[in-house]
Amino acid sequence: MIITIVAYKGGVGKTTTAIHLACYLQKKAPTLLIDGDANRSALGWAQRGSLPFKVVDERQGPKFARQFEHIVIDTAARPGADDLKAIAEGCDLMIIPSSPDALAMEALAQTVEAMRELGADQYRILITLTSPKPNKDAELARATLTEAGLPVFESEIRRLLAFQRAALVGVPVYEVKDSMAKIAWRCYEAVGHEVLA
Repeated sequence: MIITIVAYKGGVGKTTTAIHLACYLQKKAPTLLIDGDANRSALGWAQRGSLPFKVVDERQGPKFARQFEHIVIDTAARPGADDLKAIAEGCDLMIIPSSPDALAMEALAQTVEAMRELGADQYRILITLTSPKPNKDAELARATLTEAGLPVFESEIRRLLAFQRAALVGVPVYEVKDSMAKIAWRCYEAVGHEVLA
């Protein structure tokens, strides 16, 4: 299975999603993460510590891809129309992470519009960086997206410091000493379960 993580806006959890989805898939079958973002955030994460799967630069991807059952691609931020078309045609599922704030939702709408223009429908929206109740931003975002008939994951990713700590030391969130680490990992386990369901 080839999964791409795409976002028109930075800071919505694109690399965090790529890393943790690869962790989940690696528990099922050999998984490769290809870092296609100019920032090389996934490679940086891997180099700072230890991840349970292989991470390579996009230029190395073709060499390694055939050795793995699952491939997760952390794409470049804000891909152009031609890149988005190639990404859509080259994957089984495109995950579009978005936080529920106004600016991110606006960028999400642009991404979805670009997908519609391409006739691509193998994508799902993942609501990320959600705040705990009584904050209703995630709930309102979900309702808006669902009313628009857009495919949205049931699961959502909470805004937790544990993810930043994991990135800092280069490990999956479940290896961080943080009281919320298990909850953080359960968010991505739920997403992974939906991906494979």
